[in-house]
Amino acid sequence: MQLKDPIQIDDRIYLIDGFDLGVADRTGSYVINEEELTIIETGPSPSVKHIKRALDILGFSLDQVKYIVVTHVHLDHAGGAGLLLQQCPNAKVVVHPRGERHLINPRKLAAGARAIYGDSFSELFDPIIPVPEHRLLVKGEGDTLSIGSNCTLQFLDTPGHAKHHLSIYDPISKGMFTGDTVGIRYEHLIREGIDLFLPSTSPNHFDPSAMQSSIKRMLDRNLDRIYYGHFGMTEKTTKALIQVSEWLEVFVEEGEQVVAEGKGYDELSSRLLKRVKSYLRDHAVDDEHEVYILINLDMQVSALGIIDYFQKLKQ
Repeated sequence: MQLKDPIQIDDRIYLIDGFDLGVADRTGSYVINEEELTIIETGPSPSVKHIKRALDILGFSLDQVKYIVVTHVHLDHAGGAGLLLQQCPNAKVVVHPRGERHLINPRKLAAGARAIYGDSFSELFDPIIPVPEHRLLVKGEGDTLSIGSNCTLQFLDTPGHAKHHLSIYDPISKGMFTGDTVGIRYEHLIREGIDLFLPSTSPNHFDPSAMQSSIKRMLDRNLDRIYYGHFGMTEKTTKALIQVSEWLEVFVEEGEQVVAEGKGYDELSSRLLKRVKSYLRDHAVDDEHEVYILINLDMQVSALGIIDYFQKLKQ
């Protein structure tokens, strides 16, 4: 099993690599060390062992965890919530109003992920354990949650990637935990000095207009930090948000063209990958770079969401 110690972002926030899909620097959970110990994102159930190990390294016990916040209920962000909750007797799971029923009964979520990941589903996501209703705390637009005498988290309804998507503002760091709604940060490239932030347009709630509105909300807040679900933190917030907004326009334009030609998501995925590769070649990134393990998958899943969006427009 791959192991990595928790990454200290500052004196109160830590990042845990959950090795989602068996890959490092893919999906992260965050620990906020306040009076009410809070975890943001669980990742899928196979990531829970990494969270437990990190808490132990940091000197925290599972019974100290008070809140487990999920930005949205897709399995790569919240699939492990039920499993982790079983081992955190004093915790509640915080979720968007539209996501509550899916944590209580995750059958539909599991079916959707199984359709995408096929035979790999069990290895990547099992077990998916329902969250008891009495241990859920629903938060929506404008709601708050006090996790310490000097820290009250603020919740924003930020659709575009999913209708059940929250972003969580931490006033102390002036940072936003954004899940997938303003895109993906590619750590594999950023540690080499190459900034790449791409939108995540997976099915079946992708809405480009709503996503652009969510991006604009982040820009208007003049954030000092963005904490990504995939993966890590940036302080180049304006650059990241503008880049994602521009790439979103590219993704939608390519999708519109593919649909007009009567072609499908395989063709769109290929075209999106070609556009990204062209951009990265201009930044001296080799076509065989390890980051393409992730980008290939991301373009396939994003293409599915874009095609789904245009098909719904026709209905």
